[in-house]
Amino acid sequence: MSNRCERFASLEEPQKRGQAAEAIVKSGLVSRGISVLTPDYDNEPYDIVAEIDDSFYRIQIKTAFEATTNGAVRFRTRSTRTKSSGYEREGYGGSVDLFAVYAPTCDETYLIPIEETANTQMTIRYERPKNGNVKNINWHENYLLDEVLPSLSSNPTT
Repeated sequence: MSNRCERFASLEEPQKRGQAAEAIVKSGLVSRGISVLTPDYDNEPYDIVAEIDDSFYRIQIKTAFEATTNGAVRFRTRSTRTKSSGYEREGYGGSVDLFAVYAPTCDETYLIPIEETANTQMTIRYERPKNGNVKNINWHENYLLDEVLPSLSSNPTT
């Protein structure tokens, strides 16, 4: 486990883990020469906007957690807000273009087009399953930051 993973794991408050994940994702994009814009206020459905080849992408940043099956991580693809009447859960369809997901378990950052995610959560597998099933699996190497970024320059959302 890397030092960054250990430090991340030591953060007890969910808000601090979220802030750390955002910083890790932003750093990953900026270090690859991508401009990152941040909304002034926290009422937008996206956390950042990235400019890639003169196109802008609205990105929601998430932290992946260890899935119930070994060798996989999972993240939620909907927002949960606390209201006086209870919880309000809402999807991101039409509001974001991509999810950027930091997985502290394997210290990797994924970039996933919203069209490729399920309505409530998505599992990404970084090890082969013990049962040998390889159908309908979201393999981590398909969503690594350096794998997805080149495809965005030829498939812009403006």
